[in-house]
Amino acid sequence: MISNIITLQASQLFETIKHDKEELGFTFLLDITATDNLAKTHPSSNRFELIYILRHREFLETHIYKVFLEEEEIQSISSLYESADWAEREVYDQYGINFLGHSMLKRLLNHNEFDGHPLRKDYEITQGQLCTTSQDLMDEMRPLLKEKKLDMNKDDLMVINLGPSHPASHGTIRTLAALDGEKIVAAACEIGYLHRGFEKSCENHNYNQIIPYTDRLNYCSALMNNIAFAKTVEDMLDITLPDRGIFIRVMLSELSRIIDHLVCLSAGLLDMGAQTNYWYLFNPRNDAYDFLSKLTGARLTNSFMRIGGMTHDLYDGWQSDLEDVLTKIDFGVTESLKMIQTNRIYNDRLTDISPVSAESAMSYGFTGPNLRASGVPYDLRFTEPHYFYDTFDFNMVVGSVGDTYDRMMVRFDEINESMKIIKQAISRLPGGDVNVSDKSIIMPSKSCVYGGIEGMMNQFKLVVDGVKVPKGEHYGAFEAANGELGFYIVSDGSGTPYKVKVRAPSFYHIAAYPQLIENYQVADAILTLGSLNIIAGEMDR
Repeated sequence: MISNIITLQASQLFETIKHDKEELGFTFLLDITATDNLAKTHPSSNRFELIYILRHREFLETHIYKVFLEEEEIQSISSLYESADWAEREVYDQYGINFLGHSMLKRLLNHNEFDGHPLRKDYEITQGQLCTTSQDLMDEMRPLLKEKKLDMNKDDLMVINLGPSHPASHGTIRTLAALDGEKIVAAACEIGYLHRGFEKSCENHNYNQIIPYTDRLNYCSALMNNIAFAKTVEDMLDITLPDRGIFIRVMLSELSRIIDHLVCLSAGLLDMGAQTNYWYLFNPRNDAYDFLSKLTGARLTNSFMRIGGMTHDLYDGWQSDLEDVLTKIDFGVTESLKMIQTNRIYNDRLTDISPVSAESAMSYGFTGPNLRASGVPYDLRFTEPHYFYDTFDFNMVVGSVGDTYDRMMVRFDEINESMKIIKQAISRLPGGDVNVSDKSIIMPSKSCVYGGIEGMMNQFKLVVDGVKVPKGEHYGAFEAANGELGFYIVSDGSGTPYKVKVRAPSFYHIAAYPQLIENYQVADAILTLGSLNIIAGEMDR
């Protein structure tokens, strides 16, 4: 995949991106972020630079547009891409950049009483800021009703909160819904406030110390976050893992994908009352966690990866344990499908509910199963076949209409495809090392540390200074369970990143949610949310 960095003046941005979208086919806005140059050794005359990451509709080329700001404002592109709505709000919230023409430029990740912008380099991170009042979200609801020519009093509408204190809200998600009877006519959504400062913390830790933080992004498939981040840094270092290390990463990635899909499907089915299916799917997930616990020492947040490899090799007897887990997963999925595939309640509740066209899914910034459910054949394992994925025999699962049914069934089929990959990886697993042999990257063995001054100093330098990453910037993407998990990293040449921005798939999925549930019933909205499989840690980082 080709990445071109295009530098623009602020006055050129809107027309350039509009031209490239309409004439060149760059219809997919992946992310928007900013960099504060204040703390750089040789700071730019322009304190802030904006970064726009766009992908071609054929997914074969990526453009990065960089704009150096003379003033802390720029024209909004939210009229061109639906995904720009929340992306610009995030940059405004975290950096204080104003996007002219944005219809609802307000805080998104930090609470409404927050003072300052936390990702600015001069923000005092020890400054505690309490929130004493909640938002009623009517500032977002009123324009929606006005646009639809509705009046709360004349049209006898009821405004209710769906969540956050409800198990079906899947986290701290709160949706304000205007109802005409049981039908939702307008909705607005807020993430809640779990903000743990992932990106700010990355600026104060070395690259290996960041790996445990990545666990907490999508905690349903934590190892994939480890691998995505480590791979991005390894690409910046221009290093490649030994084949055995790569195959182990593939097996663990696909097992994590299965676990994540099992959580989505079991919770979604439970939301509609299918408790038996829940146990058929959730129990093998627990068996998979037993395997990961035995391998990594932790069940949920594993922190098993390292820059340049992983903490250790597979344990004796791992193969029979993993094959037993796959057998149980296969049984659970098979039995669950028997109960729902021809079940009238299941099909009627999900079919033609909240459909998303291919064009809309791309405009929303959907990736992963939610995008493929809409009929868009995009999967980084195929378009950018890293880690020998092009040598495995498996299929890309693609839906047709992008409704709640498609989003659920794509995940069922992807579980089967992931099991195929794991079985092939087991049979093909080569011998050799799992880590690169580079003393500037990988910790020495304990025998070297305890038995000689060179090994001891080597470990000391890696622990204190971290892995030194060449100066530069890089966007790395990985096909995670929920979609494209990307990391935009700026390195100043030290062992600590100058900036890390995570492109979390769930962030864009939940941004589209209020529009997806319009004209459907409250009960439909719950199932739609479950089918999107949003994870709170990905959204409120």
